[in-house]
Amino acid sequence: MPVPSAASAEPNSRRPAPSRLWRDADFRRLWVGQTASQLGEHASLVVLPLLAVLTLHASAGELGVLRAVGQAPILLLSLLAGAWVDRWRTRTTMVLTDVGRALALGAVAAAGLFGGLGMPGLLALAFAVGALSVFFDVAYQASLVRLVERDHLVRGNSALEGSRSAAQIGGPALGGALVALLSAPIAAASSALFFALSFLSIRRIRRAETMPERPDRPPRIWRRIQEGLRFVAGDPVLRVVCLASAAFQFSFAAMMTVYLLFLPRELHLSGTVVGLALAAAGPGALLGSLLAARLPSRFGHGTVLVCAATLGDGVFLCVPALHGASAVTVPALLVVGFVFGFGGQLVNVTVMAVRQAVTPDGLQGRVTATITFAGMGLTPLGSLAGGFLAGWWGLRTGLLVAAAGMLLSPVVMALSPLARLGRELPAPQDMPPTAGRASSPDLTRET
Repeated sequence: MPVPSAASAEPNSRRPAPSRLWRDADFRRLWVGQTASQLGEHASLVVLPLLAVLTLHASAGELGVLRAVGQAPILLLSLLAGAWVDRWRTRTTMVLTDVGRALALGAVAAAGLFGGLGMPGLLALAFAVGALSVFFDVAYQASLVRLVERDHLVRGNSALEGSRSAAQIGGPALGGALVALLSAPIAAASSALFFALSFLSIRRIRRAETMPERPDRPPRIWRRIQEGLRFVAGDPVLRVVCLASAAFQFSFAAMMTVYLLFLPRELHLSGTVVGLALAAAGPGALLGSLLAARLPSRFGHGTVLVCAATLGDGVFLCVPALHGASAVTVPALLVVGFVFGFGGQLVNVTVMAVRQAVTPDGLQGRVTATITFAGMGLTPLGSLAGGFLAGWWGLRTGLLVAAAGMLLSPVVMALSPLARLGRELPAPQDMPPTAGRASSPDLTRET
């Protein structure tokens, strides 16, 4: 039988019921902070590449390197971030990373205003923003488990992923518009302001977190990382999540590198239109996050995962066929973005709920980080591969190959136990005896 989690043993007065989520001040603060942080992150993901392409006149290879450098912290730091988050308060981690990202993007703005911005500095700052984002993303996913009941994870994830969808709508559009209409430094400064807003909101969270026990002689950091790796490798569902995520993230990173070159250079679209095309995923993702709270319980989690991944990933196969005037291509790109956002968000919310449901509370951070490492850790290599495809095979052929590679993810899921998950979330697994158990909330310390 599964070991009861510390979260489920906590009094209900400390955890909001689903119907009262939006009346709970701490959940609202987390939601507002996460929304602002995601808005800043999505804006910067468009601002920095467009700044390199339009202002610094980066080549396809340089753009691939820039994206790879920004994504390299996922590979280098995810496991460390998971071990860190399982031992410390998620609120502390989130506010510190918000401050760091605001300062880094502020440095981009200052360098741009004074004429000192170049590729080396842009690469260094992209790495810093990426590194801090790794810690924030692991922390906010682990923080949800400490705020809501395990049975309500789908609803809680739906709310947070809905906010991320709103960020996908506003972030790329704002970033692309500011780069095109005003200047790259102002676009970078706008992202810094969103991280500052996230800091102000999250730092006001007051609920004491259920922290793992800290033994007199805690295990070394590498031993804690190994515990997370072994747990994921030993669970058939989590193993498939890793494989499917790796296949998708590698191909998606390659596709996006080519896509960001294909839109302005092959279809001759402005920075503003590129931002709008990317932002089209936001409304679709918003709809997907709303339906994600209902569809798995009606059709089954496995069915929703396979169908949504096939729809969302396969739609990009249409893009290389686009030619002609923007009056035709732009509406088509908006539809592609909407469908991709819809399918991708259904997958994101459902997978996150399944992963959180099977994972003991004391391993949430490390399991999140392990899956991030195994999946998104391949994005730097994917970005480099996309630059190679664009340079050697051309933009259309490279985009077609990368888009076809994205379909490996639903194939992996369809051939695995993940596809057979039913309407109910799986029960949590036993906590490994060496991993430590959650302790009661520390009411005397707030960092």
